[in-house]
Amino acid sequence: MEFATLSNGNKIPMLGFGVYQIPPEDTAKAVREAIEIGYRHIDTAQAYFDEEQVGEGVRESGIDRDDLFITSKVWMSNFAYEDTISSVNGSLRRLGTDHIDLMLLHQPFGDVFGAWRALEELYKDGKVRAIGVSNFSPVQVENITAFNTIAPMVNQIETNPLNQQIDVHNWLAERGIVQEAWAPFGEGRDNMFTNPVLAKIGEAHGKSVAQVILRWLIQRGIVALAKSTHKERMAQNFDIFDFTLTDDEMKTIASLDTASSLFIDHNSPDTVKMLSQFNVPRD
Repeated sequence: MEFATLSNGNKIPMLGFGVYQIPPEDTAKAVREAIEIGYRHIDTAQAYFDEEQVGEGVRESGIDRDDLFITSKVWMSNFAYEDTISSVNGSLRRLGTDHIDLMLLHQPFGDVFGAWRALEELYKDGKVRAIGVSNFSPVQVENITAFNTIAPMVNQIETNPLNQQIDVHNWLAERGIVQEAWAPFGEGRDNMFTNPVLAKIGEAHGKSVAQVILRWLIQRGIVALAKSTHKERMAQNFDIFDFTLTDDEMKTIASLDTASSLFIDHNSPDTVKMLSQFNVPRD
């Protein structure tokens, strides 16, 4: 496993296992199997409604809690100081752990300042070991940084070969903020798994398109979150540390960038309105 170093010195595994949209009845088994394969970084969220199942899978794995890196995220309906404190305590209870390795603000809307100050307090108390954001633009990250004590340590954003976030990545890297990639495969949209450019690179290394994408992200210094409910696919996604993409291959993949989201426009007022209607219980 390769690791990135957060601004507080903590290490985060460069490859994580994401549980978004895995059916709740399958989540514990998927987490347990991922840990058996070798994953040590598990990514969940309050809005996934599966923290309890993630905690169950962790316990079933039998692995020492200190050997795992668990991420969760606070949803916007819990973005007020007291609400964020309460909701993170709820996440701790559901996960069955005394600390969360990384806690993120899931979206850049709502009372982000109240929520961030709560995360700062929880970080100082040791209930969360690192704090960051998700889906924040550079302006929104700077807004949090400029008016608070602790800067975000991570920004988790959509990143894949068709939406590479090159300028954002450079901006984050200059400030020591680790970038994480959600939807690294674009959920298969635009025929990503059969993309001829990626397939040709994969053939040169005896690897799948998915493995090429994960390797490409890690070589850019971006933490990748892979998801699957199939154990053989989980294992394949984990098998990416025995090859290196060449500079020419990295440049070829860079040429695929459209700089457009495959999912959602976070600059649209309609997005804010839509997301604001989704509520997550605090406890």
